[in-house]
Amino acid sequence: MPAALVLASVKPVVTMGDVAGRLVLAAALGGLIGLEREATGQPAGLRTHLTVGLGAALFGVISVHGFDAYVTTREASDYQIDVTRVASQVVVGIGFLGAGAILKEGLQIHGLTTAASLWVTAAVGLALGIGNFFAAGVTTVVLLVALVGLRAPRSWVRRRIGRSKDFVIIRLKPDIDPGPAISAMTSLDGVDVRSLSVARERGAVIVEAYVHGHPGEALVKRLAPIAARDDVTGLDVG
Repeated sequence: MPAALVLASVKPVVTMGDVAGRLVLAAALGGLIGLEREATGQPAGLRTHLTVGLGAALFGVISVHGFDAYVTTREASDYQIDVTRVASQVVVGIGFLGAGAILKEGLQIHGLTTAASLWVTAAVGLALGIGNFFAAGVTTVVLLVALVGLRAPRSWVRRRIGRSKDFVIIRLKPDIDPGPAISAMTSLDGVDVRSLSVARERGAVIVEAYVHGHPGEALVKRLAPIAARDDVTGLDVG
C-alpha cells in the first residue's frame, strides 16, 4: 500500500483534553448566540442555545470518535461504520426543537429567527465536535453580525420601504353584528386586511385582523374612523 494511503487511514489521536475543549467551546459559542436571543426576550435564550451547542458537539465527538474500537479493515469484518448517521439525526432532531420556538399569537407568528438560530447553533456544535474550529468560529461571527448588526437596517427598511403591518383587535358591543364594522374596515383607503377572525367573549364580540398599510404611515390614523363607530367599544393596534 502506498505511504499516502497508509497515512490517510490513520485517525488522529484525540485526547480527553481535546474533547473537553471542544465541548466547552461549543457551549461558549452557543451561549454567545443565546445571549443575543435572551436580550431580545425570545422564548429560546441563553440556556437553550448553550445546551443545543453542547449536545450537538457531543454528538459530533461520538459520531467521529465514539466507534474507534470497532474500526478495522474491510477484509477483517463485515461491520461497517457510517459516521454521518449521528450528525444527520441531529439535523432532524433540531427541527422539532425549532418548531417549539415558533409561537402563534392570534394571527401573528413569532420565533422564526430563534428557530433558525437554534438550527445554526446545532451546526456550530457539530463542527466543533468533529474538530472544525474555523468553520464553527466563522459561522458564529456571521450569525451574530446578522442578529445584532442588522437590527437597525431591518427597522429602517420596514419603516421607510416596507408596508406597515399591525395586529388589530376591535371590541364590539355585546350581541352586535360584526359585519358592518368589518365592511367599514375593509373599505378604508390604504388598509389591506390580510386575515380576520371573529370570536365572542362574555357576550362581547372580538374581531381580530392582521392588516397592512402604506410604507411609513401609521395605521392608527387610518383606523380612527373604526374606533369612532358607535358599535365599537375599543380598538387596539400592535
